[in-house]
Amino acid sequence: MSSILLVTASPRPNSFSTQIAIELAELLLTSNAAGTLVRRDLAANPLPHMDSGFATAIHKPAEAFSAAEAAAIRLSDELVAEVLAADTLVIGTAFINFNITSNLKSWIDYIGRAGKTFRYTPSGPEGLAKGKKAYVVLASGGIYSHGSGIALDHATPYLKSVLALVGITDVEVIRIEGVNRGSDGAANAVNTARAQVARIAA
Repeated sequence: MSSILLVTASPRPNSFSTQIAIELAELLLTSNAAGTLVRRDLAANPLPHMDSGFATAIHKPAEAFSAAEAAAIRLSDELVAEVLAADTLVIGTAFINFNITSNLKSWIDYIGRAGKTFRYTPSGPEGLAKGKKAYVVLASGGIYSHGSGIALDHATPYLKSVLALVGITDVEVIRIEGVNRGSDGAANAVNTARAQVARIAA
């Protein structure tokens, strides 16, 4: 059985990244009748940003938790369980101020936990969520895959780094770029992304 975790994070109505991420996840699911799909919509249901309670709780034994700390850890455990249960992750995000959305960053803060999704070893961190495939669907108003824009794309290297931290190194990026370059630019960007999605699903 194939389990797909779909995480979408764009706050924009009619989001291109959300649209293409959903299409990809549904196509992957269609190709495996026994598969399952778990949806985590961070725009509709944003996570609380990491606070002092969660930052403290991850270093305390459970019996010492306050009620607020226990609630934060329960949420983190739920999110971690979704990642560990999935064979495939589909992550859709808008590109805002050269990086990912803040709600996606909160999700990363909750799932990047020592002892849960990675561990420290004498040779450095080791991911505990190995053997998974991740697709990152990234929508941007400008062009950041080549030319001078590459230096301003902090989203792609960051996501690849944090996914590698938890053991996910097989990452494919689907770009929907140049959507602010007129209606033709948006249509061409979506069509290019859909063609890549079709190749993946095939």
